[in-house]
Amino acid sequence: FSRTEKVCKGRPSDTMLRCLRALRALSPFRRMYHPNVVDHYENPRNVGSLDAKDENVGTGLVGAPACGDVMKLQIRIDDEGTIQEAKFKTFGCGSAIASSSYATEWLKGKKIDEAAKLQNQEIASHLNLPPVKLHCSMLAEDAVKAAIENYKKKKSDA
Repeated sequence: FSRTEKVCKGRPSDTMLRCLRALRALSPFRRMYHPNVVDHYENPRNVGSLDAKDENVGTGLVGAPACGDVMKLQIRIDDEGTIQEAKFKTFGCGSAIASSSYATEWLKGKKIDEAAKLQNQEIASHLNLPPVKLHCSMLAEDAVKAAIENYKKKKSDA
């Protein structure tokens, strides 16, 4: 409660009450989800885009029609086949954003063959996703694989 008081301190009493109610409304999210999910949701890593026209950039765009999540994940790979950079943009729930964020962190520094072996269980396990949110980690796995395939296609066409 002391953290809530700090956020709402100095506001008129009616505004403070609204502020307290709003902060309490967020608390179920914090209780329901593992701290790793909350951290990646509140502080997402590697948000953004890379130049899709760059021959060293692979782009994966995937979606889950059932829940409406859409994920774009991009990787930049150097001449030795190592992922130097990874970026994402996700439209979806907190678990989808956290899955994308974690996947980009996990990918950096990996060889492309190792990255292709990423399983959704790795993401779900790290984030401690509830069963109802496992599709988010599957979406991230699909995005990684799609980005790798896009990169390989660009290289074979060149």
